[in-house]
Amino acid sequence: MNIKNIKDKLKNTKPKPMDYEVSFAVLVPLIEIDEELNLIYEVRSNSIEQPGEISFPGGRIEDGESPEEAAIRETSEELLLNKANIEIITELNYASSKSGAFIFTFLGLIKDIDPYEIEYSIDEVSEVFFVPLSLFLETSPEKYYMNYYPKADKDFPYHMVNNGEDYNWGSIRYPVYFYKYYNYIIWGLTAKITYSFINELIDDDKEDNK
Repeated sequence: MNIKNIKDKLKNTKPKPMDYEVSFAVLVPLIEIDEELNLIYEVRSNSIEQPGEISFPGGRIEDGESPEEAAIRETSEELLLNKANIEIITELNYASSKSGAFIFTFLGLIKDIDPYEIEYSIDEVSEVFFVPLSLFLETSPEKYYMNYYPKADKDFPYHMVNNGEDYNWGSIRYPVYFYKYYNYIIWGLTAKITYSFINELIDDDKEDNK
């Protein structure tokens, strides 16, 4: 293989996470209620992983599917919407979970439907609720930290590593965000995605006012 072969192979390559097989896509859904924009949140069904936790619609990206297509499909399946009701506004910042999963995030507008007539798949969702966008613009989340320390599998080849078991692997200090809205606690990855989105809006406002 020569440099021309390499250039030809990579000319249409788009960067993606190296662990692409464990990638997901979620939608940050906006909807207008009484002329005010709200974010839609789901409470996860008791029959799926992480029951009772608050999340955005989303899930694993299937083979042959783009992240945007996955976000739209998952939203339509979970909220029982037609895809025509979902308008993608933009792709937002990537997110990663502590387990190593990579999450593509998209901002979308849910349109041409009464918010209080939204049904949902009871297999995946036990409840939906709406939070005014203004609340997030005016309220900072509580921020705490979790610390994660490395622990290798029993068969880890320490003999291939400088200093072996004494190698300085370090640790990860991971921020965890919390928003409180009535009896709902929005936290973890969902709060992190929310916070990142809100920061983009605030940063844009600062630029506009310069």
